[in-house]
Order: sequence, then structure tokens, then C-alpha cells
Amino acid sequence: MDNTPPTVLLSDGLQRMALNVPEATQQALWAYATTLLKWNEKVNLTAITRPNEVVEKHLVDSLAVLPEITGKTMLDLGAGAGLPGIPLALVLPELEVTLVDTVGKKVAFMKNAVAAVGLAGRVKPIHARAEGSPGAEGLPRAELLISRAFMDVGPWLQLARHYLLPGGRVVSMLGQAPSEAELAKHAEAAGLRLVSRRLYQLPFSGDPRGIAVFAER
Repeated sequence: MDNTPPTVLLSDGLQRMALNVPEATQQALWAYATTLLKWNEKVNLTAITRPNEVVEKHLVDSLAVLPEITGKTMLDLGAGAGLPGIPLALVLPELEVTLVDTVGKKVAFMKNAVAAVGLAGRVKPIHARAEGSPGAEGLPRAELLISRAFMDVGPWLQLARHYLLPGGRVVSMLGQAPSEAELAKHAEAAGLRLVSRRLYQLPFSGDPRGIAVFAER
């Protein structure tokens, strides 16, 4: 893995995850990653700084959720460096994404990255703190709410439900995924229901991951 060019690793990783991503889009994904790596030299955006790890643990991992993506509007809360929102927007040309983070430097990076990869008309980074009042915060409701290791499942569902459009879904991307019973309990407490739980491993490191999807009852 260490001696493999990142672009080759990206293509291989996507294939191993059964994700069909055109070559031109893969080039755009790598352009985003290089922007991330360059900014990270001066601004603490991510603890992962090796290019090949960025490919696996940021790009490929972000796109692993593609089978769970529904709707045309997505709100990524706690987006950090734009993950998973920016990679998903690059692969899904009809998806409109709002990226929200409380850290100004991270929002500045996301704005730069969105412009650099041609997403400025479709992806909007916002500097805000999401506390459950979308109107007062200037945040939209969306068909899909997503977070990637943003907070524990219980608090995440309690927060996300306030931003969900009728008929929408909440997606939680997890390191170690709780059991179905525990996820269902968290969903019930938030007035939601568990739709699905999927476990997978990253293609090179074998690190475990999980994705849980929730909807209104």
C-alpha cells in the first residue's frame, strides 16, 4: 500500500468496495484530497496526513455510504474538512449538499475546496452551530441528514431529526457500530425507526466500519 500511487490506490479501493466511479470523477476526488493535504500543512483539518491513508480512510470510506444515499438534498453536520459531503457530491451530480461546521478555519477550507473542484453551485459550506433550530441558525432542512463519526448515535439522532424533511432519512457513519437492538432503542427515543444496519471493512487496513439508516416512524 505504501508504495502504490494514491490515484491507483483510489481506483483499486473503489473496485474492492464495489463502487463504480468514473475515472474523471476519481481525478476530481484526488484533486480534493491534494487540496486537503496542502491546507493541512498549516491548518489542523485531519490527523490523517499520509496520502494513501487519506485515500482509504477519507475518500473510499466516505463513498462507502453510496448505497444508502437517497434524495436530492443532504445536510452534513459536523462536516469538518467536508467529509463525506464533498466526495459524495462529486460522485452524485444531482445531489445538493450543505456542509456545516463550527470551526471557521474548516469552513474556509471547505469553501476553497468546493471552488477548486467545481462544486460551488451545488455545495454550500456554512459556519454555524447546529443545536436543533434550523430556522434560527439559517440552516435548511434536508431529505438526508448525515454524519461521519460526529457524535454518539443517541445524541446524533436527537439533533438530526430537527433538520429532516418529511419522508427523509438520517444516516450515521460509525467506527464500531452498536447492535441492532441498541440502534433501535436510540431510534425510538428520538421518534425514529431503524431502517438498516450494515457492517463493512476498509479495503486495505481492514478497519471495521458501520452504517446505520433511520427514518420517521
